[in-house]
Amino acid sequence: MVVFSLSATHADIDLETVAQLSTGAATVAADATASPALNGAVVLATCNRYEIYAEARGPEELEAARSALLTEISARSGLPHETVSGAFALAHGRDVTRHLFAVSSGLDSAVVGEREIAGQVRRALISAQEHGTASPSLVRLFQTASKTAKEVGTQTALGSRGLSIVSVALDLAADIAEVPAWSGKKAVLFGTGAYAGATMALLKERGVEQVSVYSASGRAQEFAAARGASAVTSRDLPQAIAEADVLIGCSGSDNAMEAVELAAIREDSAQQLIVIDLALTHDFDPAVGSLDGVELITLESVRLAAPEEQTESLAQASAIVSAAAADFDAERQARQADAAIVALRRHTMAVLDSEIEKVRARHGCTAAAEEVEFAMRRMVKQLLHTPTVRARQLAAEGREGEYLAALEALYGISVAIPGMISAPDESAQSSVAAGPAGATAGEGRGATDGADAEDCPVDHTRTG
Repeated sequence: MVVFSLSATHADIDLETVAQLSTGAATVAADATASPALNGAVVLATCNRYEIYAEARGPEELEAARSALLTEISARSGLPHETVSGAFALAHGRDVTRHLFAVSSGLDSAVVGEREIAGQVRRALISAQEHGTASPSLVRLFQTASKTAKEVGTQTALGSRGLSIVSVALDLAADIAEVPAWSGKKAVLFGTGAYAGATMALLKERGVEQVSVYSASGRAQEFAAARGASAVTSRDLPQAIAEADVLIGCSGSDNAMEAVELAAIREDSAQQLIVIDLALTHDFDPAVGSLDGVELITLESVRLAAPEEQTESLAQASAIVSAAAADFDAERQARQADAAIVALRRHTMAVLDSEIEKVRARHGCTAAAEEVEFAMRRMVKQLLHTPTVRARQLAAEGREGEYLAALEALYGISVAIPGMISAPDESAQSSVAAGPAGATAGEGRGATDGADAEDCPVDHTRTG
C-alpha cells in the first residue's frame, strides 16, 4: 500500500484556481474511494490550499488511484482533466509525511505559524472518519501531524504573536481605515463556520461590540446568540450593510454580492466601508473594490502583507517537524520489518513442528525425543537470529523491499505488509503462502493439533 498526496496551494497557483478546484471538495473522497485502486482518502480544503491525502492499494495502483481522484475533481469543478492534473503536485513516501507535518504546524501557510490550520487538519480527519474514507494508515498520519503541530506550538515562539489570516486582514483594515480604532465600529459577518467563529473572537478582542451575523443556511441565530452578536435575516441585511463600517465574508456561498447590489445599498451611506473577503469562493464580487468609498481586502492581499516570522523560530519549528517525520517513517519501516520477521518465524516454526511430530510418532514421549526437540528448537533460534537482525537493519535503511523479495524467492513466503502505519498487533496478521494457517511466531509446538502433542509435554524453558 502506498500513501500519496495531491496538492494545489497558494505557493504554486493563484487562489482563484484553488477556489475553482475546491468546488464540491466535500464529496470527492467518498466518491473516489469507490475505485478499487484506493483504500482511503482525506481532503484538506482551506482558504489557500486544496490537498488530498490518499492511500493506493499498491505501487502498481498509484496512477489509477491518482486518476480516480483527478476525475472526480474535474467532474465537480467543471475544469478539463488536463487542467486539473497540471494544477496538483503529486508526492508519495516520506515527502507526504514531511509536507503534512509542516502544513499542520503552519510552516506552509500564507501567514507562517497561523493558528487555524491545525484545527482544519483535525477537522479534515474527523470528516473523513465520519464518511468512512479514512484508512488506518491515514488516521495515524493525521493524528501524528496534529501531535507535531502541538509540539511546535509549545516548544517554539512560532505563532506566539497569535497571527492568523484573520488577524492580518484586520490589521490591514486598521491601516487603511480613516478611523483606525475598532471600538465603535459596526461589522456584518457573513458565515457561521469555524472561520467565522475565529473572526468573531478577534473582533471582540479588538473592541467591536456591534456585530451582525448573516447566514443563508439559517444558522445565524444560534451562532450569534452563543457569541454575543445579533443575527440578521435576508430582509434585515440591506439595512445592516448600509450602516456598517466593515463587511467580512467567511461563508463561501455560491451567490457573491455584486458590485451594483452593494452600490445600491450604500447609495446614501457617507462613511467609508471596508470589505474583507476571506472566503475561498468569494462572498463579494471583486468589482466592489472599485466602488467609491469602498476598500477591498482579499486573501491575496493577506498573503502579500503577511509578516515573516523570526528565522530562529522557523528553524526550531522546522527541526521539530523534520524529526517527527523521520521518527514516523522509521516506525513505519520497523513495523514492516516486524511483519516480515513474523512471516519467517511462522514458516520456520511450522516446518519445525512438523518434523518434531515425526520424531514423536516414531519414538514416543521418550527422553531421547525431548532431547531432539530441545536441540532442534535451539538450532532454529540461532538460525533466525541473523535474518531478524538483518530485517531491522534493512528497514532502517529503507531497503525492506529487498528483504521481502528474498523471503519470497528463497522460501515462497509472500508477506502482506500493513499500510503506511498500522496498529502494533496488525503485523501479526501478515499472510503467509507457506506453512499451516494456525502457526504463529513463538507458538512452537503448541501450534500442532495432533493428540500426541497434548499427551507429551516438553519443558520449553530449556530452549533458553
